[in-house]
Amino acid sequence: MNKNQLNSGSLETLKPDETLLMSARKVNGGKLQLEFAEVIKNGKGMNVLGILNKSDERFSSSARRAWVTAEPNDAEESFGINFGVDAGWEATDRGEILFLDILNPTIDGTRCRVQINETVEATEWQEENKSRAAKRKGKDGDFITHDGNYIYSNTTVLLTNDTPTHTILQPDAVTISEMIDTTTGEVLEAVEAMNEDDLPL
Repeated sequence: MNKNQLNSGSLETLKPDETLLMSARKVNGGKLQLEFAEVIKNGKGMNVLGILNKSDERFSSSARRAWVTAEPNDAEESFGINFGVDAGWEATDRGEILFLDILNPTIDGTRCRVQINETVEATEWQEENKSRAAKRKGKDGDFITHDGNYIYSNTTVLLTNDTPTHTILQPDAVTISEMIDTTTGEVLEAVEAMNEDDLPL
């Protein structure tokens, strides 16, 4: 029996440890790009800053995203979902997209889960696009580093009914001298940024 139900979830109502198969997009070579989202706690409590600012688009979702490329026939067989020409594709500025919103999608009874793998080793694309690819404090905040190196946060999709093990690098500490204006003694805005580590990246 197919347990992958269309429109059974949404990004707005997604809870920690829940996964959403958001959509499929037609890409080159006749393939599909499937977009997954999952709210990942990483052992930390829920961020009050995000909860109290959920109507602010900068805090719109703490869900991490991951993308998987698939053959339409294989995806249809695996998920039991129609990806054919009559599936209700919509024309958008990003191409043809099929909106799915499947809560906790499974393949043969095993859940699809998003895993985070942080590294200081950049891919070729990340190296050429550091301003977009490297981890920041908030959407347009300062870069976060590990041992002085940029952090790149990659995601993959695993098949597992267990909670995935994530690789999260310890960020470098911000020194007190970096947070105090030596002329006036005033605390700089960097302190405020430190309290916003969980802003969506």
